[in-house]
Amino acid sequence: MSSDDEREEKELDLSSSEVVTKYKSAAEIVNKALQLVVSQCKPKAKIVDLCEKGDSYIREQTGNMYKNVKKKIERGVAFPTCISVNNVVCHFSPLASDELVLEEGDILKIDMGCHIDGFIAIVAHTHVLQQGPVTGRAADVIAAANTAAEVALRLVKPGRKNKDVTEAIQKVAAAYDCKIVEGVLSHQLKQFVIDGNKVILSVSNPDTRVDDAEFEENEVYAIDIVTSTGEGKPKLLDEKQTTIYKRAVDKNYHLKMKASRFIFSEINQKFPILPFTARALEEKRARLGLVECVNHELLQPYPVLHEKPGDFIAHFKFTVLLMPNGSDRITSHPLQEMQPTKTIDDPEIKAWLALGVKTKKKGGGKKKKGKKGEKAEDSTEAEPMDETTNGAASQE
Repeated sequence: MSSDDEREEKELDLSSSEVVTKYKSAAEIVNKALQLVVSQCKPKAKIVDLCEKGDSYIREQTGNMYKNVKKKIERGVAFPTCISVNNVVCHFSPLASDELVLEEGDILKIDMGCHIDGFIAIVAHTHVLQQGPVTGRAADVIAAANTAAEVALRLVKPGRKNKDVTEAIQKVAAAYDCKIVEGVLSHQLKQFVIDGNKVILSVSNPDTRVDDAEFEENEVYAIDIVTSTGEGKPKLLDEKQTTIYKRAVDKNYHLKMKASRFIFSEINQKFPILPFTARALEEKRARLGLVECVNHELLQPYPVLHEKPGDFIAHFKFTVLLMPNGSDRITSHPLQEMQPTKTIDDPEIKAWLALGVKTKKKGGGKKKKGKKGEKAEDSTEAEPMDETTNGAASQE
């Protein structure tokens, strides 16, 4: 093993088995947290209680790990649990005083993240609060996001380009007569970095440009896909709904208000790098202090975005490790039974879905044939896909 100094200088990636273990441990915890939250989603359940359950589970489980090591290892929530209902697109994680509850038939987008030593696993999943199979346009929008996620999994591979993924997921959404939601970015993940520089755009348009990038071995990505039966151009309706923020580490400003200084000092101590929810701060002071912090760009807000009432939205997000032997999707959750009104007939989409995810260990890395998915929900190859889209960075 190289010396500590050399290790510090070398950016830790998947070539280290210790790093892979930390990613997979974080993934196991976040998958179980998601499972727990989905199991508790019932009519009349308070959204804030469910968000708190997800975060508490992640804190407890990560707290039980690496207790007796000499050097303290940071671990816990990497992205606060959000439950965005119906035409709310993302980032809804209300304050403790919020009384909103779930209702029968709601379409829920659940989004959360966990980290161990800064190695982040994030997941988002769409769940409909009903018994029996999901049908109609709700099934279409979920199948669109899920199939787009399956295609993205197969195209985020060393040697391929980010723009190929952007084009492919739009094609998949169109096959279900849905739109990919604009402004959602899939980011490379690095230690303590949830929004790395290599990015996959959800929709390419003149307002949003990202650098062309090629995927490389030993990289990690959070693939984030949001689909809509509406226009796919969500709006910020009320800034007061924003509760998730991230410290903008490159910005400094001398805050004028005492409340702002108090809250900013608390943020720097408790949440110096990763996103957090204002629920974790003292509520009265937080509201007052956060405004000045945001106005002077010390914090980056994750706004609650909306499509039009009546639009259906689905969100899946998964974390994928680009290992030497193929792609390893480490976060996901099983889908409910879906009966979409559309099926995939496009030969190009079928060909993408038939690509293997793992390369064979022997024989020069030939691709394993995946089964051709006739329908979105049959197209998973190894494990059930379920979360694929967050919106973790969906800012207009």
